[in-house]
Amino acid sequence: MNRIQWALALALGTAAAVVTAQPAYPNKPVKVVIGFAPGGAADYVARSMSEAFSKALGQPVVVENKPGNGSSIAAELVAKAPADGYTLLIASPSSISVNPALNPKLGYTPKELFPVTRMTTSPLVLAVNPATGIKSVPELIAAARKDPGKLNYSTSGNGSAPHLGAALFTMLTGAQITHVPYRGGALAVQSVMAGDTQLTFGTSPSVLPHAASGGRLRAIAVSTRERSPLVPDLPGMKEAGLPDYHIEFWYGMFVPAGTPAAVVKNVYEATVTAMQQPSVKAALAREGTEVSISSSPDDFSKFLTEDEKFWVTLVRNANVKVE
Repeated sequence: MNRIQWALALALGTAAAVVTAQPAYPNKPVKVVIGFAPGGAADYVARSMSEAFSKALGQPVVVENKPGNGSSIAAELVAKAPADGYTLLIASPSSISVNPALNPKLGYTPKELFPVTRMTTSPLVLAVNPATGIKSVPELIAAARKDPGKLNYSTSGNGSAPHLGAALFTMLTGAQITHVPYRGGALAVQSVMAGDTQLTFGTSPSVLPHAASGGRLRAIAVSTRERSPLVPDLPGMKEAGLPDYHIEFWYGMFVPAGTPAAVVKNVYEATVTAMQQPSVKAALAREGTEVSISSSPDDFSKFLTEDEKFWVTLVRNANVKVE
């Protein structure tokens, strides 16, 4: 072997050693970011599955709350993070469809977030402070029409699903209700219980524990057209007198765009494994949330394309603005 051949063989051997030495994913803790404050639905979903997710990945999982700007702060953080699978996002339609439609000046675009899988679906729950005396959707409509603008509704932020849920309600009924945004679902629900606001279209995990204990919150309907098997005691909107009203809410797992396919596959499989654990399903079902996994990242991407049409159309038709 001459000197050139020897040098080439050495270079190839070194390169092969470098490739071989690349650590398998994951080899350190994984961070899961959510865009709302502790105690809300996103937080509940993340923490319900984090232990099982950690076991599936074989590494610690840290849940990090980054509330603000209708969950856009968290989405931007993950969109700009290294595409290595160590910074993940559990997001809702707010981050992926609604906020970009409301605000073209966001610090990220949905294309910077790669969809891994849908995780859950659930209805919103329309709830009121019992002191209002309101016990049904028709009574709420009558009260709002009697004193336009007097009733306030709380949400987990501008562009959130609760915000859009209330916007659709006012569009279909002509009721004038004032929007009061908070930094998370738990804070929004607490404001209704305290009487600072009178109603909310909250996520199931945010509303149901309080509606079922002590009478501090009265749930009067779910946001789906028919009754939901997840919350069978509450009427759907058709039964409540609004047959054209229907909203269903979801959470999904996302990674920064450009994340290697092998890492995406690992995150997908670990998410599926975690969400299918009986303990995770049971914990979510108790709060009116159903595990709903996509068959693949491509399947989730196709779902998002169609789902975006609904939310963007609602933003436009309900004349929702950034406040």
